[in-house]
Amino acid sequence: MSGNQLRSGETTCTVCEADGRDGAVEDDASGEKKPPRPEFFDACFRQKRKKGKYRLVEPPLLESPVVDTHAHVVTLRNPALELARCALSGVDFVVCMEDVKEPWERTYEGMDAWRAEAARLLPGVRENTLAALEEADAAWAVHYRDEFAHRTAEMVESPDACMQALPHLRIAIGCHPHNASYYNDALERTLVSCLKDPRVCGLGEVGLDYHYDFSPRDVQREVFRRQIRLAHETGLPLILHLREAHDDALQIMREEGFPAGGTLLHCFNLDRETLAPWLEEDCYVAIGGPVTFKTFDDLRAAVREVPADRLLTETDSPYMTPEPMRGSLCGPAHTVFTAARLAEERGFAPGDARTAFLKRLHDNARALLDREPTTWQCGA
Repeated sequence: MSGNQLRSGETTCTVCEADGRDGAVEDDASGEKKPPRPEFFDACFRQKRKKGKYRLVEPPLLESPVVDTHAHVVTLRNPALELARCALSGVDFVVCMEDVKEPWERTYEGMDAWRAEAARLLPGVRENTLAALEEADAAWAVHYRDEFAHRTAEMVESPDACMQALPHLRIAIGCHPHNASYYNDALERTLVSCLKDPRVCGLGEVGLDYHYDFSPRDVQREVFRRQIRLAHETGLPLILHLREAHDDALQIMREEGFPAGGTLLHCFNLDRETLAPWLEEDCYVAIGGPVTFKTFDDLRAAVREVPADRLLTETDSPYMTPEPMRGSLCGPAHTVFTAARLAEERGFAPGDARTAFLKRLHDNARALLDREPTTWQCGA
């Protein structure tokens, strides 16, 4: 049986076949292959411990669904399983990121199949989650299991219910600054064609990365300008990847003009001073797992400065796993931890106030990234 199949009575921990993707097979210091990480066919969250052991982590029970505005779903070991986990965790909208230099067809052609497989897996994943919680040696698991069972019961009543429970999916595509050296007129024509798909909700991630410099900086800047101009033409929101390059990026954005469709700072993890000019330009700010990292006090201070109608949640999965699961692979379902921490940093305790805040975050994401096709897309 392959790793992405689930049968009634299957144990809650199944090791996926080693496929070499996303840590399924790891190298140790000597370069030897280590055994694949286990794949748990449930919707529990786990902290990696020593000697290959894992501890269940108590997830927040949120009052409102949340959105992952930035997930590299296609790179995950089992996209369908991740979507099933989203349904059971309260993540009802995911933006799937693609890059025009990479085999982007994998997402465009795969999304429907992921959803169909996720719907098939959902009852078994729920059953295994309940079993894992039943076996858990933790006081919180008793209450959480009861609440989880109540919240998810209707999701698995029928195949249609399973499908309806899955998160809504949209696509964002662009040329990452790492791939700027490959950008040319032909690749831009491909990008334009990809952007015409009505499922596309944003142009990105694009920008500047001066940390790795996989492409020369002057090339990155020129490709960034070209894609800003595409955002103006298409009417789509622009999703920015900026690393150690915020000043240059801001100058370029001001010279080219901020697109009318909106600008989103993806995975912002710096301080208030860096963020301030972007807020002056009315940008959206997406926050991921780093807001939970122990030493990121500057980011938490910055988060408190973002206007409520410009704040978004994301994961950047499979990267940026929130605490206390850091060190394990991240999935879109982990958004619940980021959302809970954002509410805490903004001073909202569980209850009506947090409910309103979470709804605001959800509405922000839908308003920016789940619009009707643009005039340009409709006329394409």
